[in-house]
Amino acid sequence: MPERPRLIQIHPQDNVAVAVEAIEAGAELRVGEVVVRVRDPIRRGHKVALAPIGRGENVIKYGFPIGRSTSDIAPGAHIHIQNVRTNLEGILEYEYRPQFARVAPVDSPISFDGFVRGGGEVGVRNEIWIIPTVGCVNEICRKLAVSAQQRLARDNLEGVYAFGHPYGCSQFGDDLLRTQAMLAGLVRHPNAGGVLIVGLGCEHNSIGQLRQALGEPDPRRVKYFAAQEVEDEMATGMVLLETLAEYVRGFTRQPVPLCKLRVGLKCGGSDGFSGITANPLLGVVSDRLTSMGGSTLLTEVPEMFGAETILMDRCLNREVFDKCVRLVNGFKSYLIRHQRPIYENPTPGNQDGGITTLEDKSLGCTQKSGTSPVMDVLEYGQCPKRAGLNLVNSPSNDLVSVSALVAAGAHLVLFTTGRGTPLGGPVPTVKISTTSELARRKGHWIDFDAGRLLEGEQMSALADALLDYVVQVASGRARTKNEQHGFREMAIFKDGVTG
Repeated sequence: MPERPRLIQIHPQDNVAVAVEAIEAGAELRVGEVVVRVRDPIRRGHKVALAPIGRGENVIKYGFPIGRSTSDIAPGAHIHIQNVRTNLEGILEYEYRPQFARVAPVDSPISFDGFVRGGGEVGVRNEIWIIPTVGCVNEICRKLAVSAQQRLARDNLEGVYAFGHPYGCSQFGDDLLRTQAMLAGLVRHPNAGGVLIVGLGCEHNSIGQLRQALGEPDPRRVKYFAAQEVEDEMATGMVLLETLAEYVRGFTRQPVPLCKLRVGLKCGGSDGFSGITANPLLGVVSDRLTSMGGSTLLTEVPEMFGAETILMDRCLNREVFDKCVRLVNGFKSYLIRHQRPIYENPTPGNQDGGITTLEDKSLGCTQKSGTSPVMDVLEYGQCPKRAGLNLVNSPSNDLVSVSALVAAGAHLVLFTTGRGTPLGGPVPTVKISTTSELARRKGHWIDFDAGRLLEGEQMSALADALLDYVVQVASGRARTKNEQHGFREMAIFKDGVTG
């Protein structure tokens, strides 16, 4: 096996390289045809200048600008927040310049064992979910879930889980509608064979209002009660859960074509290797899934800023392009309305890992989408109507964006991380490390090691392995670390005053 390089130039046009390991000042290293003498100690994941960069000139990584220099930078110098600033601005106008190749459908023999629901929907888990309409009944829901898990979870019923939140009352207008969209998305989710909705009885987000948002779900699958209207809420809840359990146990796993699978794409705790290992790996897997008729869902709108034209140029048609423009500029308007700079990202942890600007982060982040056309852009809580790659409206916050992917119907979420996180959403949340060191150190959090790419493993072989693992998880033959530890949470994207 060839010796691992100490510096990686991601794109031939880049004027920076990324340190694969810590590099001492004075080291002379070859990057392609360039020999650079490192001037400063460089931490792993951080960037080194490969050529002179004048004050005000663009710093190029991934073949695109990630910002401009604030001073003259000599070859071999450390490039980071001390000498680079963002190029990002406010609301922009965009031109549709389609640049994508339509994906030729592939007849795939790959299938997974799922639970076929009514209307052709498929679940990869067969659970009961308890959904509170308002935060006041969170503890009732939690206690019901604990009791039902002990008494009812057996045979084909794989678990009973409650998803608490602090909202549902003292909310108004679009803010309330957003809460309803999230909760309705959870209620509709096919991983839940049965759902119990618990209300208090006096909240703005009443059971009646939520039912309007839901339409008419199958009464065998969805049950309701308001705690103020019954004498003993625990007894009432358990009776309804017992009825749901009997219904849910009627489902069994059966082979389902891979085209039925929807996979969420997410990154969190990113580092300087996210755009080199884990995110490109997800891009390859996303392309393979969509070529087989499956769907992938990409969110974290602020982490499209600086890379948005890459996605816009891949939009299926002008209608989808216009939706993408509204998605990006709409989120910028949201930040401006709340008097927040649009470039106030990356986080301190991202910067510590070597990410310098939001463009740096975004260009790495969007690689999770691969090269497939963008088939549609979804509003918060909306499910895809077209198979393939879909963009989902949501902020970057880890739990909020994972929850948004679930509300959009993701059966499982592929979550890349360079620093590690124990977080788990309502669905299997596959944690993929950017480095092997993280996978070894946090093996109780990490499900898959993308750092093997730095050790010489080929992208195609590792994509095969990850896709096989996805099939194992979807079939119930593998349980993710968040499932093993019982780490299941959700969070709602709030935008409004509280009365």
